[in-house]
Amino acid sequence: MSTPQLRSSQVVTTFGPGAMVDLPDASVLIAGLDHWKYDNGRVPTISEPRLVSKLAEVLGVTSLTLRAPPPASDQPFGFSPNIVAWRFPEWFIVQRTELTPRGHRKRRLVHQTSLDGLKYIDPDTRKKQTVVPVRFVRACRRGHVGDIDWKEFVHGAKTDCVRQLWIEEHGTSGDLDEVWITCECGVTRAMSQAARMELRALGSCNGSRPWLGAGNRESCGEPNRLLIRSASNAYFPQLLSVISIPDSRRPAEELVRALWDDFLSDVESLDDLARMRKKPTVAARLGDLSNEDVLSAIGRVRAGGDDYSRPVKEVEFEALSDARDEIGADVPDGDFFARSLPRKVWEATWMAPIDRVVLVHRLREVVAQVGFTRFEAAGTDIQGELSMDVQPARLGVDTSWLPAVENRGEGIFLLFNREMIADWLRRPAVIGRGKKLLAGFDRWKGEHKESSRQFPSLPYYLLHSFSHLLMTAISLECGYPASSLRERIYAADGQYGLLVYSGSSDAEGTLGGLVEAGRKIARHVQRALELGVLCSNDPVCAYHSPAKHDHQPLLGSACHGCLLVAETSCEQHNDFLDRSLVVRTVEATDAEFFYGGR
Repeated sequence: MSTPQLRSSQVVTTFGPGAMVDLPDASVLIAGLDHWKYDNGRVPTISEPRLVSKLAEVLGVTSLTLRAPPPASDQPFGFSPNIVAWRFPEWFIVQRTELTPRGHRKRRLVHQTSLDGLKYIDPDTRKKQTVVPVRFVRACRRGHVGDIDWKEFVHGAKTDCVRQLWIEEHGTSGDLDEVWITCECGVTRAMSQAARMELRALGSCNGSRPWLGAGNRESCGEPNRLLIRSASNAYFPQLLSVISIPDSRRPAEELVRALWDDFLSDVESLDDLARMRKKPTVAARLGDLSNEDVLSAIGRVRAGGDDYSRPVKEVEFEALSDARDEIGADVPDGDFFARSLPRKVWEATWMAPIDRVVLVHRLREVVAQVGFTRFEAAGTDIQGELSMDVQPARLGVDTSWLPAVENRGEGIFLLFNREMIADWLRRPAVIGRGKKLLAGFDRWKGEHKESSRQFPSLPYYLLHSFSHLLMTAISLECGYPASSLRERIYAADGQYGLLVYSGSSDAEGTLGGLVEAGRKIARHVQRALELGVLCSNDPVCAYHSPAKHDHQPLLGSACHGCLLVAETSCEQHNDFLDRSLVVRTVEATDAEFFYGGR
């Protein structure tokens, strides 16, 4: 069945292949890429060589393309591009409620083979009863999913009982301890036992991949886990995104490639190039290009062409930090247009750690999905790279293309002073705070031994926490929904900066609103710092110890009252945050960056 209720961007970033979706009239599983139907003459492709190179390396393929999801069609006849979805799960609960002798509510648990047009015919009254899909399924860490074998769950293996199954609710909370599966033969079992991994009540995974088609399986053997279809851990798309950066080197490289075999393959020095440029053909093709630019292009071509192996964020940081000064009346054009705001516009005492403010008038972000996981998210590292250790579930049998979406918008980039951050890192209070945060990470790592995640640097904690405060401050004053703003943190190899940006797949940015907010960035930064000083949950929040308290080992002084934002806005899913590194809190750790030494 088709799913016209979903937007194109949602199919890539939220409800991709393998996701379970509740539609108004059905519960479905989004089919794999092999079942996406395109008009053969109108396959919408997206060009972004840097992203394609990264994804091809992850998938281990030599050729790869990016495609936008099939566009919806309103035509009443002919071929209609769409995305296929299969009905899932196959077990249903009859809506009609009955009472047990003890007064507990119970409803029939039936398989879809017992239904007539998605209605259950009551064997006693012969009336049709409405049904709803059961909310419990089984899944494993590798992304496989399937229906629970309810008869085996209740009776154990090798049962021949064919009596009716029921779901009983012994309370109104919906807690698993109050939900029981019973059989008319008298056997009963609590759903809470299905959630206990040590019992292995759901058996071992058979590698079922129903989103790739009926009967599609692979070897697995992982223990099955109980999964609630609508739970937040039921589907985590593994995404990789890049901001399109114009490559000023490309013209030189294209000319070098054109002259490579006949003239330039043996050029290794400026003298060699000077002699070669005396030839009419070479001189005419290279034109006014300097010898230095041509020789650099020769080196890159000899090394294998475009250097797409560089970390995603390294290229972006260079383009953002080297933006030209804002002069004259330049008209924003192209996919990327950034200009540095004059210092006299934003200079203030509290802005001392910031070297440059760059207004990004136009940017294009391309987001592609490479796979998905269940139970635990597998995002990018702090450099924007996908982990090569994580093996996500496949989106399709065919790996020659991946789904992607283009977002166009604008942003504000802040470049931080590396010397001030280096001095801050040497302070004893900062070193001590770092040890506490590392202890929390070690605790988390002990509970997630399979994870390849690494402890980020303290500058990352600092910039990430400040970014959340800044996004909140901007949204409060400018009217932006907090979820419409996103971040990219640059904190590696002495490159310190952050980009707050917005974008949409179905509009040309946000018409300059965020850039205009950037012209008043000093006021927004001041407001952000004020927000970080006191949290509504202080002193509990300020004194939170990541290695000891509750289940937030990756957070320092951070909670929903101060730093946590919508997970779609945060590049680390609200992990690695601590406002005590940004400003002085009621705990007074003396580790703050902005007010340190005052």
